[in-house]
Amino acid sequence: MTTAVSPAPPRPLTRAQIEKRLTHCPRLPSLSSINSALRELLGADQRYTSQVAEIIRRDPSLTARLLRLVNSVYYGLSTPVNNIEEAVFYLGVRQIRQLVMVTPIIEDFQKLAGKTAFPWRDFWQHCIGTAILTREVISVLRSPTDEVDYVAGLIHDVGKIAMAAACPEHFAAIYSSPGGDDLPLMEQERQILGFDHTELGAMYLESHNLPDALVDVARFHHDPPRAAHNANLVAAVQIADLMVRHAGIGHSGDEAVHSDSAWLNATGWGILFPQQPDAEKAESEKTLARANLKRSLDRLPTILEGLV
Repeated sequence: MTTAVSPAPPRPLTRAQIEKRLTHCPRLPSLSSINSALRELLGADQRYTSQVAEIIRRDPSLTARLLRLVNSVYYGLSTPVNNIEEAVFYLGVRQIRQLVMVTPIIEDFQKLAGKTAFPWRDFWQHCIGTAILTREVISVLRSPTDEVDYVAGLIHDVGKIAMAAACPEHFAAIYSSPGGDDLPLMEQERQILGFDHTELGAMYLESHNLPDALVDVARFHHDPPRAAHNANLVAAVQIADLMVRHAGIGHSGDEAVHSDSAWLNATGWGILFPQQPDAEKAESEKTLARANLKRSLDRLPTILEGLV
């Protein structure tokens, strides 16, 4: 009787080897140009539901997501909505903008990941959930003026997708038996691949000349104090990521269990709410922010059902 021999794990790669592989990965065109016609229309002073609906009709995937979202339990509609104009009316500009970004980016992600075995739908839910909560965290500090916070939350784990595309044998060795090693996930990545997903994601985004803010989020979202620039954005993504993982929404690929204290005591809070002379006021603001975020977290699963 012969005993099956497990294949030897792949050897770690050097930075030069990884950079060479990443050059063969396709770009994410959605990050450079996201449905510009619709974005311009949504940003105009006069927004006509019929015009928005007409542009949405050109994209079957976006149309399907729009109708799924508006008919979700979250919106509590008594009769199903099948009319795009009516759906646009119910959702409003903010939700339409998010749909416009989610749809092409997730489709690009799926192409980049290819057929690598992984629960990708759950992963997309994790990414979108982090995007939504990143916007909520940033809104605690100021009114968002653009969509960079949402996109940053959406692509924070792009390194895992790039790993699946450029280094599938290493990806399989790391993620095929999650939870089977006592080492933290990022340490497993460094041992097997030579780099963790945060550095890989930053390398991928840099190789395609994407904005520094997105590169910083990819590289530092697990350790915001290391971010010399865009620290508030990186901190917001860290908190949002930990909240989504704590709630068990979607699947980030990391089996580690996160208690309430993980996000409540995240280092990002010290960046978003630095020490002030009036410590009592600062703590009150932080407590209110956490309560609002917890309510947003409770609503998140229903929203995601309409998006993914």
